[in-house]
Amino acid sequence: MSDNHDNAPTVHPDLAIQTTSAIEEKNISASPVDSSPTIKKDIQYLSNEDLVIQSELPLLPLNGNFDRGNQQEENQLQNQNQNQNQNQSRNITIKTKLYKRRFIPLISLSLLNIIVSWCWLSFSSISKTSSQFFSVSENSINWLSTGFLFAFFIASPASLWSLNKLGIKKSLIIASGLLILGNWLRYLSSKLSSHSNSNTRFGILLLGQIVIGFSQPIILSSPTRLSNTWFNEKGRITATALATLCNPLGGALGQLLGPILAPEPSKIPDMILYVAIITTIICIPTLFIPSAPPLPPTTTPITNSKIDLRTLRTLFTNLSFHMVAWPFIVYVAAFNSTSSLLNQILEPYGLSEDQAGIDGAVLIVIGLLAAAIASPILDRFCTSNQKLKLIIIKGLVLIICFSYLAMIFIPLTKGLIGPAIISGFLGGSSFILLPLSLELLVDFTYPLINPEISSTVCWSLSQLFGGILLLIMSNLKGNKGWKSQPENTLYRSLVFQSVICFLVAPLPLCLGYWGTGRNKRISQQEESQYEGYIQNQDQAPAETQQRSPI
Repeated sequence: MSDNHDNAPTVHPDLAIQTTSAIEEKNISASPVDSSPTIKKDIQYLSNEDLVIQSELPLLPLNGNFDRGNQQEENQLQNQNQNQNQNQSRNITIKTKLYKRRFIPLISLSLLNIIVSWCWLSFSSISKTSSQFFSVSENSINWLSTGFLFAFFIASPASLWSLNKLGIKKSLIIASGLLILGNWLRYLSSKLSSHSNSNTRFGILLLGQIVIGFSQPIILSSPTRLSNTWFNEKGRITATALATLCNPLGGALGQLLGPILAPEPSKIPDMILYVAIITTIICIPTLFIPSAPPLPPTTTPITNSKIDLRTLRTLFTNLSFHMVAWPFIVYVAAFNSTSSLLNQILEPYGLSEDQAGIDGAVLIVIGLLAAAIASPILDRFCTSNQKLKLIIIKGLVLIICFSYLAMIFIPLTKGLIGPAIISGFLGGSSFILLPLSLELLVDFTYPLINPEISSTVCWSLSQLFGGILLLIMSNLKGNKGWKSQPENTLYRSLVFQSVICFLVAPLPLCLGYWGTGRNKRISQQEESQYEGYIQNQDQAPAETQQRSPI
C-alpha cells in the first residue's frame, strides 16, 4: 500500500479496523481501497482525537466493554420506540358516526316498554271486576302486581348478565319470548271453565304474570345501554327518556283501557286476548333489529366490564351513586304502589272504576307530556352544565315529596278534579326526574361501571322495595285509629308512603357538596381534549439548529 495508508490512524482502541483515508486537520480525504471495510461516507470528522464510524457493515467487538455499551444503546433505542408507540396511541383519532337506523332499536324497545307495563297494570283499575271473575279477593288481585315486582328482582342478575354478555338484540329477543309466553298463559287461565277450581285458574294467571315480570328487567335496563351504544351526548337524555317513559305510558293504557275493554266480569277473557295479540305483534320485530352500530357515536364509547364483587364494591362505595340511587328506588317504588292501588285509594270516597282509570291516565299522560317537553331542553342546556342539572333535580324532588303529602288529603274532596291535579304534578315531576336520574348514574360511575349495571341495580331494588311497600300498604288498609275515614280507606298507607319519600329527600338535595355530583364522562372528555392540545403543541415544528463543526 501507499504511504498514506501506512500512516492511517487507528479509529478505536477496541476495534481491529484501520481506516483507509489520510486525516488532515478539519478535513477528511480518502481514496477508495477495495480491501477496506469502510467507505468515505462512513467516517465523519469531529475533532483531531474523535472519529465516529457509522458503518453499513457489522463491526465485531473484541471485548466485553463494547458489548455492554452496545447493549445500553439497544435499550435506549427500545425505550425510544416504546415512547413513540405510546405517543402514537395517544394520537389515534376514534372515528364516530351517527346512523339513521339508530331509531329502529329505539322504537322497538319503546314498544316493548309499553306492552310490558300494560300487562303489569292490566287488572289494577278493574280490581273489583277481576276479583269477581276469578272468585278471589281484591288483596289477591294485588298479588298480580306484587308478584310481578318480585319477579323483576329475581330475574335482575340474569338480565344484567344477558345485557353485558349477549348484547341488546339477543337480550330483547329473550324478553320478547317471555312476554309472549306469559300473555298466552294468562289467556289460558281465563278460558278455563268457571266450574274449575278458582285457585287453579288464579294460579295459572299469577304464573303468567310472573313470567312477564321476568322479562321486564331486561326491557327496563336497556334504555341507558341503547342510548350510549347508538346516540351521542346531545341525544342520550332524549333517547333514554323516550324508551324509559314508554313504560309508564303502557301503564296509562292499562289503567284507561281496562274499564273500557272489561266493563263487566264476563269481558275479562276478551281483554286478556286483545293484550296477548298486541304483545305478539310487538315482539316479533325484535328478531330483525340491528345489534350495534359499525362505528361508535362518540369518542367515549361504552365497553363491557366484568360483573364481579369488585365491580359492585366500586359501585356501592361511590357516594354520588347513593345520593341519586336511593331516592330513585324509593320514588319509583312509591309511584308503582300508587299506580297499583289507585282504584282502591279513590273508591272508598265514592269514585268509580272509570274515574280511577281517568285519574291514572292523567297521572301518566301529563308526566309523559312534561317529559317530552323537558327532555330535549335538558339535552340542549344541561349536557355540559352540571350545576343546572343538579338544581333541576333538587326542585323535582321537592315537588314529588309535597305531591305525595297532598295525596293523603286530596281524596277527602270526593271528586275527580283534586286528585287529577295532584296526579298531574306527581306524574310530571316523576317522569322528568326518571331519565335524568338514570343519566346521572351513568355520569357518576363512568367509565368503571357499565350503564346497564347501575340502572339494573336501581331498577331491581326499586321493584323489590315497591313489592314490599305494596304489601305494607295493603295491610294498612282500613280505618283503624281513624274512625272519621271510610271503612276500606288507605289513609294510613298514604301517610306511611309520604314519610318514606321525605326521609330520602335530603340525599339529592346535598348533591354538589363533599365532592359529589361530578360528571366524570364530561371531565374525561375535557382531559382528552386538553391532552390532545398538548400533544399537538409538542409536535409543532421546532426551529432548526445548525451545529458548527469543532
